[in-house]
Amino acid sequence: MISTTITILGSGTCVPSLKRSACSVLIEVNDQKVLVDCGPGTMHRLLQAGVSIFDLTHLCFSHFHPDHTSELVPLLFATKYPDSGRRQIPLMLVAGQGIRGFYEGLQKVYGHWIELPPGLLHIEALATDKPVTRDLKHFTLQTIPVEHNPESIAFRINDPNGKSVVYSGDTDFSDNLVSLANGADLLICESAFPDAAKVPGHLSPSTAGEIARRANVGQLVLTHFYPECDQADLISECRQTYTGPLILAEDLLKLRL
Repeated sequence: MISTTITILGSGTCVPSLKRSACSVLIEVNDQKVLVDCGPGTMHRLLQAGVSIFDLTHLCFSHFHPDHTSELVPLLFATKYPDSGRRQIPLMLVAGQGIRGFYEGLQKVYGHWIELPPGLLHIEALATDKPVTRDLKHFTLQTIPVEHNPESIAFRINDPNGKSVVYSGDTDFSDNLVSLANGADLLICESAFPDAAKVPGHLSPSTAGEIARRANVGQLVLTHFYPECDQADLISECRQTYTGPLILAEDLLKLRL
């Protein structure tokens, strides 16, 4: 029986916090370990979750902002130490259009220090103007464009048991996200600011709840909290639009589908 486990590695932002690391989620489908976003603090949280960087099979970026990508460089650098033989399996780097240029830009800065041996890093650039489906080992990956950056995409992983988890990435209200999350067992959705402090390009508790309600998801997890969220009643705000099972993310929160 294939099982799917989700660990919230980072529930915060780049704003320094002893409580919350920046954005990152680990989704494990049998032996496949999919890291979605990789903000500051991700590798530390991986160790706390009992997972080695050498075990990761996929690294997915929702977009290229630093709070979602900036630990890519130390992750690749660490993969080369103490020798390249420690990574025995290829790492697939998945993101929207522009990921190759993003990586090549990092190469110009860091050179061979982030270059893995041939065959150990595969880069997959997905369309950012339409839905995409990829059949991968033990799971199906679906993506769709969302309302944040030109390269922004949300992810859905469907396991062989018919269970599914959706990760919103950063987005404003998005009909595309409603479509991708339709009937999902779990929606991990950004809720960066309280309703009264909502900013363009991000969701708040009530707007995230509206997406979850329209998509009829089994459970909603709110995440990606800026410090303003610590002073607000996020649950009450979300309950204005969504009445289903609700969790506020914390670092190292573990869930099972």
